[in-house]
Amino acid sequence: MAKKTTIAYEKSSGNVFADLGLPHPEQELLKARLTLQIYRDITARDLTQVQAGELLGIKQPHVSLLMRNRSGNFSVERLMDFLTALGHDVEIRVKRTRKPHGQMSVVVAA
Repeated sequence: MAKKTTIAYEKSSGNVFADLGLPHPEQELLKARLTLQIYRDITARDLTQVQAGELLGIKQPHVSLLMRNRSGNFSVERLMDFLTALGHDVEIRVKRTRKPHGQMSVVVAA
C-alpha cells in the first residue's frame, strides 16, 4: 500500500509580493496588473516591439522589459500613460474602507 505524503503549504494572501515579504507589495501588484494589460494589448494588436515603442514613446528595449513583466523602472503613472497611449481609459476611484488600511486594485473592463 502506498504511503501518503503530506506537503506543507501556506495559504496565499492574494498578493504574491506580500507573501514574499517584498516592500510596497500593493504597489508592485498594481504595477504587475497594469503591465499585464499593456502586454495583452500589444499582443492582441500583433504589434512589434518597435511599433509598440513608437506608440508608447519609449525605445524597443524598454518595451521588451514590459513584455517580460519587468515594470520596475516605470511608475504606476507612467504605466497608466502607456495604457492611454494604447487607447484605454484609465479610471482611479477612491473610497473609504472599514479596514485599518486601504488597498489598491485594478479592474480591467472587457
